[in-house]
Amino acid sequence: MFQVPEQFNAAAYFIDRHIGEGRAEKIAIEGFAGPDQAGERITYRELFENVNRCGNALRGLGLRREERIALLLLDCREFFYSFFGAIKMGAVPVPLNTLLKPADYEYLLNDCRASIAIVSEALLPQLAAISGRSLPYLHNVLVVRDHSSKRSDSDDRDFRSVIAAQPAELAPEPTNKDDAAFWLYSSGSTGRPKGCVHLQHDMAVAAEHYAVQVLGINERDRCFSVAKLFFAYGLGNAGYFPLTVGATSILWPGSTHPANVFACIERHKPTLFFSVPSNFAALLMHADEQERASRRRFDLGSIRWAVSAGEALPPAIYHRFRERFAVEILDAIGSTEALHMFIANRPGAARAGSSGQLIPGYGARIVDENEQPVKPGEIGNLFINSDAVCAFYWNQHKKSRQTFRGEWLRTGDKYRQDEDGYFWYAGRSDDMLKVSGMWVSPVEIEAALIEHPAVSEAAVVSREDGDGLPKPAAYVVLRNGSKPTDALAHELQEFVLARLAHYKRPRWINFVDELPKTATGKIQRFRLRGTRTPP
Repeated sequence: MFQVPEQFNAAAYFIDRHIGEGRAEKIAIEGFAGPDQAGERITYRELFENVNRCGNALRGLGLRREERIALLLLDCREFFYSFFGAIKMGAVPVPLNTLLKPADYEYLLNDCRASIAIVSEALLPQLAAISGRSLPYLHNVLVVRDHSSKRSDSDDRDFRSVIAAQPAELAPEPTNKDDAAFWLYSSGSTGRPKGCVHLQHDMAVAAEHYAVQVLGINERDRCFSVAKLFFAYGLGNAGYFPLTVGATSILWPGSTHPANVFACIERHKPTLFFSVPSNFAALLMHADEQERASRRRFDLGSIRWAVSAGEALPPAIYHRFRERFAVEILDAIGSTEALHMFIANRPGAARAGSSGQLIPGYGARIVDENEQPVKPGEIGNLFINSDAVCAFYWNQHKKSRQTFRGEWLRTGDKYRQDEDGYFWYAGRSDDMLKVSGMWVSPVEIEAALIEHPAVSEAAVVSREDGDGLPKPAAYVVLRNGSKPTDALAHELQEFVLARLAHYKRPRWINFVDELPKTATGKIQRFRLRGTRTPP
């Protein structure tokens, strides 16, 4: 059984030991530091030295143990230097979502009380739009400049200049495995984002149980994640997972448009590819377009396994992707609170539409509204336990008590478990529909719709009919070449009826150009519930 020693510094575990284990000249990071820069390769020795320089620089700026430092960074080598440099000297890095607005950053910076922020130059205007008086805790901003920027080497805000002047040696702070190591903010889909306080041992636990024991990651692997490093999902995929075994992380800071994703795969040849269901659907659609337009076919032959999370992967996308690219997608579920996956499909044993089986070292139970176990096969609320779960929500005592129940985490997800131990997602607790007195999972109807060859994506919510009774309403994104017509809407209704019980047939079909999603690719069904549907 995997054990973390009492005295444990996560940066020493993920960075320092590779030097002593003979990987100093192995490539740790490959890809791009900025949109205009050519490819770069960073060895484990360079990573180790720059993590140390960054830790020394932060200490020189007055950052102390347990104090927070905000990271507003695109995916780049400096993210690694900052994140692990802060942890190594005992401070607490807080990666921030790079897709937010000034008002969001004002809230987050004041909530975490960061005294230092390290910011990509492209994102600096977001902070500049906030009045200095509105950020009383923030005293220093270091800028990771685009390589095309003209600057003076004496610029005291230039991150690279500041750390270059520091020693390349730094002893890790003697932290306890249960000391705070970093925070990650939840997506905030049901209110303000919540700061999840993760401990020094959490990344090691998540990596060992999922990356090592389920994916079989090894030092020859090359990891590419569509989800960015500031997400809990991306932080594992392209961050501490490859660092666990001395593998290589492939970084791309730009847009996740399918053309960019395919270009990265073909150029850098990852062996492990991590994405979200909406991106897998977009990749398939883009591949279809390119094949029709120019007979262009993409080569994904380097990929050993693809991994999906963030939202349930529809079976139709699983089958289409495997048929087109000969790559199996291993769907899984995790959360920011749990840090990474807790239920996952195994290589060679995946079941389309299922989230998979419980990961080794984790616990799970499915309960009713009174927190009593449901019968096998029945839908209930999923609780999990893991030593990678965060300690609490920062400054949110009531929400912490509602979510963390002793050793159990209330995930907010509805699930059922079959007789073989596979877990089947039924939606978020507030997404379930009650139709004709029976609970209906929107995911089940969505999966049926996506099986239709004209449908790319679908989302289902509850809507009242003329009698005030709740019925399913579907929002559908069509594949290129398909036209939204009344005849197609009727065809889709009948298509679902042929596969599911009559009360699960969508009462309305609404054709839309795109579905509202969070930055992590999760469908925001609550936004659809507020839109009009035809009578």
